[in-house]
Amino acid sequence: MSLERFSLNQATVRYASLPEAVRVTVDAGIPSIGLWREPVAEFGLRASAKLVAASGLRVSTLCRGGFFTHQDGPARAAALDENRRAIEEAAALGAPALVLVVGGLPEGSRDLVGARARVVDALAVLAPDAAAAGVVLAIEALHPMYVSDRAVVSTLGQALDIAEQFAATEVGVVVDTFHVWWDPDLAAQVARAGRGGRIASYQVCDWVTPIATDPLLSRGYPGTGHIDFASFTRLVVEAGYLGAIEMEIFRQEVWDDEPAAVARHAAATFEQFVAPSLP
Repeated sequence: MSLERFSLNQATVRYASLPEAVRVTVDAGIPSIGLWREPVAEFGLRASAKLVAASGLRVSTLCRGGFFTHQDGPARAAALDENRRAIEEAAALGAPALVLVVGGLPEGSRDLVGARARVVDALAVLAPDAAAAGVVLAIEALHPMYVSDRAVVSTLGQALDIAEQFAATEVGVVVDTFHVWWDPDLAAQVARAGRGGRIASYQVCDWVTPIATDPLLSRGYPGTGHIDFASFTRLVVEAGYLGAIEMEIFRQEVWDDEPAAVARHAAATFEQFVAPSLP
């Protein structure tokens, strides 16, 4: 029962093929998986959907859409088309949410305000497609160190300011421990997200220092860093979130380990640090 809400995000076993990722997830007793578009495309969308359905796994999210902060022109049009394809893929896989990393500043630009405005504009274009497909567009606020190149949305409050301009069935937010644990307004913003029914995904991993040369790789298993998962998870529980809880780790040592061992260890750390705070 302690793993009932656990989902292994495919990025945690990055070097595993989709069939291997599915197999090690099932073998570890994990009931859900968070999929990524690249390995799904490599295996084939229809084949991927069939494989996951046959395994009995639930799909918690599909990663990722977004990267639509371009100024008007061919690059922006291409990004919007790519997001439409991602929405279709999420629906085909049975993923209730498409995780969005909205994008950083366009090359040569210093217009942060304009880039954030274009996020809203892009969602206004994509929200009807998401609604028609039954997929929630889930904005993931990334830590401010990624603002220039990956996400001009840096806090849960900023993500909610955007999401609340749309129906909750169209646009929600991701609550990711790595990215928002530091926020002094965290408790109020998680509660706000819960009141609005906006939490589309809860993702867990630890913040490990020293920060890696590539800051993307500074995540770790729960218990290896600085995040208080008990209090954080209680906030999400009290906000009314009842969905899957994904573990998404970007760390070279984890990727270099055997995928089966990673899945087992992920399950063990979830049981130790996260599950005790669940109802």
